[in-house]
Amino acid sequence: MKKLRRGTYDRSADAAYFNISPRIKAGEAVQQDVHEIDGRGEVILDFDKDGKLLGVEILGAKSLLRPSTLKQAKRIG
Repeated sequence: MKKLRRGTYDRSADAAYFNISPRIKAGEAVQQDVHEIDGRGEVILDFDKDGKLLGVEILGAKSLLRPSTLKQAKRIG
């Protein structure tokens, strides 16, 4: 199984995003499912109009992800 390497990390916002779909077009994510995690951050699932998972956003990424996961993500901020 290949590693998921389509992630980005914005250090200033402490937010990470991992694409499940190779390309997400503007406006394609039409539904979000938000989960608060014990006051440490949020995990937001992005879905398309057919209910297919496009990507996962993590707010409070330093609290919710392993350092090795953040290290693999492309830095954008």
